Amino acid sequence: MSAKLIADFLKACPVFAGLPAEEIVALSAAAREERYPARAYIFSEGDAPAWFWLVRSGRIKILRQSPGGADVVLEILGPGEPFGGVAALQGRAYPATAQALEPSTVVRIAPEPIVAMVQHHPALVPEMMRVLGRRLRAAHDSVKSLASDPVEARLAARLLRLAEEEGARDPRGLVLPFRLTRRTLAEMSGTTVETTIRIVRRWLAKGIVSEEDDQMIVPSLETLRAIAEAD
Repeated sequence: MSAKLIADFLKACPVFAGLPAEEIVALSAAAREERYPARAYIFSEGDAPAWFWLVRSGRIKILRQSPGGADVVLEILGPGEPFGGVAALQGRAYPATAQALEPSTVVRIAPEPIVAMVQHHPALVPEMMRVLGRRLRAAHDSVKSLASDPVEARLAARLLRLAEEEGARDPRGLVLPFRLTRRTLAEMSGTTVETTIRIVRRWLAKGIVSEEDDQMIVPSLETLRAIAEAD
C-alpha cells in the first residue's frame, strides 16, 4: 500500500481523530501494511511490544488463555480499531494474543513516532486514551463476566455487544457482517463447543437468533439483553 493510502486510512481512524495532516504523513511514513490468513497469529501474549497495530480490513480476535489452558476471546475487532496500543506505548509485554478471525489486513506502526506525536500534541491525548481505554474496559468486562456469569448469560452478553457495535440493520433484525463459528462463540463465552452448540440450537428453535448464509441474525436486542442480564 502506498504512503498516501496509509495516510488516508490513518486519518479515518478514531484513535487519530484531530491529528494535523503533517503528523498523519509522518506516521504513514513509519507504517507498514501486512496481510494475514485466517487463524494466523499476529502476536502472542507475553511478546515484546514492537508495534502499535490497526485493523485495516477483516477481523482480529484478541484472546487470552484461561487457567485451564483454553483460549478465551476478549474482543473481536474490525476496520479502524487499534490493538496492542497501550502495551506498545508503555513498553510492556502484550497482555493478550492477537489472531486473524478471517483473512485480514493490518497496519503496524513503531511506537516511537506515536510517542513523539503525543508529546507534540498533548491536547490529542484525552481522545486517544478514550479510544484505547474503551478497548481495555471491554476486555476487563469480558474477564469479569467469565468469572461471575452463567454460560448462557455470558454468550448472550457477548453476542449482544457484537450486534450493537457491528450489526447491520435489515428487516430481519441486526445481521453480523462476519461468520461466527461455534468454536469462536465458545471461546467468546469461555465454555465448550458442545455447550455452545446446545445453547445456539435452543436459541434458533425459539427464534432468539437465526442464521442465513453463514451470518448470524439477532431479531431482537431486548430478548438477547434479557438473557444477558438474567440472574
